[in-house]
Amino acid sequence: MVNLKKYNDVLKLFVIFLTFFFIVSCSKQNYHVSKIEGKRIPITEKGNVVANSSEQAIQIENFIKPYREHINKDLDSILAYCPVTLDKSSGKWQSTIGNLIADVTLKRGNLVFNAREKKKIDICLLNHGGIRSILPKGHVTSRTAFEIMPFENTMVVIALKGEQILELVDYFIAEKKPHPISGISFTIGKNNAAKNILVQGKPVEKDKIYYVGTNDYLSNGGDNMSFFKKGVQKFDLDYKLRNILIDYFKEVDTIPVINDIRISVE
Repeated sequence: MVNLKKYNDVLKLFVIFLTFFFIVSCSKQNYHVSKIEGKRIPITEKGNVVANSSEQAIQIENFIKPYREHINKDLDSILAYCPVTLDKSSGKWQSTIGNLIADVTLKRGNLVFNAREKKKIDICLLNHGGIRSILPKGHVTSRTAFEIMPFENTMVVIALKGEQILELVDYFIAEKKPHPISGISFTIGKNNAAKNILVQGKPVEKDKIYYVGTNDYLSNGGDNMSFFKKGVQKFDLDYKLRNILIDYFKEVDTIPVINDIRISVE
């Protein structure tokens, strides 16, 4: 005679086992990367050559060529003419290219800032190291702007009190570099201290708010310009400095050489 009780117990254990098996098998699996492999695929006949590398290179070149030609056409279209080479090493406290870039940034930045905020930028301060090339004598193109300003920096306006403007001037003197500057002038005295500090032709007032145009990197204290971090308000114009240059080149025929005195020394 079959022992039904024992049979039922075995059946229950079997059902429990199947249920557990299905739960485990359906649970979420966690995978981890244990090894990464890669190989170089040559597109020219230099180095390790594969059998059909020449054919692959030709196919890639044919694919890229129309895009390259279109980009080069845009970059090399003549926008303006520069009568002399403008170089960032042309002076101790100022440079011809620095004066131009600061003036252009202030002017074109104001078009956006005034339209958006109904305010006016008083000063523009950029950094000497941000200028990566000369502006050579001859035809000026969009490629010229990319060479001068290869980074993706955008223009930012910081609202600073007059006290920070004095810090800005002290920083400028301590650095001893011709950082591009516009809208402000001062004299470096014999004691290496600034005097006759004028913003838009008027003496600095400590409690007054001044709007200073710069780039996003410097606005966050880059190049040790910590005074920007004390700003009471910040406006991102979402306008690349390189595009500011390109837009300016498009609107003028001949690039001016700006030699006015902004920083004088006793």
